[in-house]
Amino acid sequence: MSGPARPSRRTAAVVLAGLGLSACSLAPDYQTPSTVSPPAFKENGEWKAATPLDALPKGVWWTVFGDPELDRLEARLTDANQDLKVAYARLAEARAAALALRGQTLPEVAAAAGSSRDRRSKNLTPATVPSDYSDHSLSLNVSYEIDLWGRVRNTVEAGENRAQASAGDLAAVDLSLRAELAADYFDLRGADAQQEVLDQAVDSYGKALALTRSRFQGGAAAEIDVDQAEETLETAKTQAGDNRLARAQLEHAIAILTGAEPSVFTLPARILTGEPPAIDPGLPSQLLERRPDVAAAERRVAAANAEIGVARAAFFPVFSLTGLIGLEAASPASWIEAPSTIWAMGGSSLLTLFDNGRRQALSDQARAAHDEAAAAYRGTVLQADREVEDNLAALRQLERNAGTQRAAVDAAGRALTQAQNRYKGGLSTYLEVVTRQNAALTAQLSAVGIWTRRMVASVLLVKAIGGGWQADPAAPPHQISEANPPR
Repeated sequence: MSGPARPSRRTAAVVLAGLGLSACSLAPDYQTPSTVSPPAFKENGEWKAATPLDALPKGVWWTVFGDPELDRLEARLTDANQDLKVAYARLAEARAAALALRGQTLPEVAAAAGSSRDRRSKNLTPATVPSDYSDHSLSLNVSYEIDLWGRVRNTVEAGENRAQASAGDLAAVDLSLRAELAADYFDLRGADAQQEVLDQAVDSYGKALALTRSRFQGGAAAEIDVDQAEETLETAKTQAGDNRLARAQLEHAIAILTGAEPSVFTLPARILTGEPPAIDPGLPSQLLERRPDVAAAERRVAAANAEIGVARAAFFPVFSLTGLIGLEAASPASWIEAPSTIWAMGGSSLLTLFDNGRRQALSDQARAAHDEAAAAYRGTVLQADREVEDNLAALRQLERNAGTQRAAVDAAGRALTQAQNRYKGGLSTYLEVVTRQNAALTAQLSAVGIWTRRMVASVLLVKAIGGGWQADPAAPPHQISEANPPR
């Protein structure tokens, strides 16, 4: 028994040595690409009205707006949006691919069975040996690549990093779709408020036209006054029609986002008012942790770094171990007897000596892919920083604009009243009334537009910082109440 055991022990020693040597890796030591993060956002200034909570689930950030209708629509998006389903499928595909690559780290075992009836050439077979014979075999075949240079491990690491990047892509798609839905929703509510302003203007202009016609028929007004009043009325009707069209298209967009047929989807008109919730963007460096697109870009750099190790390993020999154990006999009756046992064990190595520069080109390609991924990562970080700065500036400036626009609406209303009184007293022409009417309508529509832009900018800022925050964990969500449009 001692004789046959020696080869097995020697082979086991070779396997163990190979496994020990397989700790080597030719991939460069990975480091996240360097980026320059300023100490604070330039547009934030001294404005800090909230504290971010990274632990807050990013999937419910919209609840801070306190709008049940928006909450309902966001819930529908989870199960019905097709773009989100595509992203889920891509993540499942990437994870399955990583799992398939991980299988390369273990030996591959295959079972083989065969049965044949053969005839040898009688000119080659001695007369004492039958020329017809049967061969029945059953075996287990084992093969294993000794990962001496880390090729397999780096391949697996690259696949796992790509799967993590796909998870980041899914989170980015989810955040983007939900932000788009919230922005469309507030645009639609802004259109509802503008529609009320325009409908009120159409009603007021209609009454003014009727009064002007009455004055013309009584000789107190010129015919041109009637024409100007009619022009003002019809122009307002056109604006109201355009606003209805824009509102309908926003409703269709929301339907698609929530997986509904636009032909059967309806959102009743509702007018909102109130201030957008306060948002603290935190520090620029926090974007690296909170933005899913930044995280996905960083994982792609890590994957490209591992691919460099794969490309480098191609310059070195590939060592493999193979083994076989089984049964082989000419007759099924003697198949499971000890003399029918067969086994084999051995190793091999393969080194490519000449490939006309293919391996070097693949290595150069892997390095270039890493540089590309690193540049894309830095670009994503810069874009994230810009989006935060843009929306911080928008919120700050629009808050100021809202105050000045309220003053403009009040002034335009007073000027319109004075123009109407002057016209009735015969001190001015109707052109002055028309001019004041247009100015008052423009001021009101602008006030509603500023409110809408503030709400959308707050949504985009949440998206820019990666979602998941709350103004005050002890306070209820910010409420947006139904009311008259901003004046």
